[in-house]
Amino acid sequence: MINLVIMAKCLSSFCVVNHVVKGEFLQGVIAMPARRTLEREKIDSLEKLSNYSEEEIMQFHGFGKNTMMKLKNYMKEQQVSFKNN
Repeated sequence: MINLVIMAKCLSSFCVVNHVVKGEFLQGVIAMPARRTLEREKIDSLEKLSNYSEEEIMQFHGFGKNTMMKLKNYMKEQQVSFKNN
């Protein structure tokens, strides 16, 4: 039983370290799952994000109606928009 507790603590530390988003892009705007997905896709600026359509971004993990609404509002404030289909 003690071995399981020790192993669980080690694994949780390992997982946390491996899933940290490196940059601050969209920090405080959208949730971590969506930010991690953008990082995996090498989307780290509004300029790169604007090369995608809203439909393409909605296909990514972590992007639903709420996240998209937050992202669109933020992009509008920054005078940036998604590409048109």
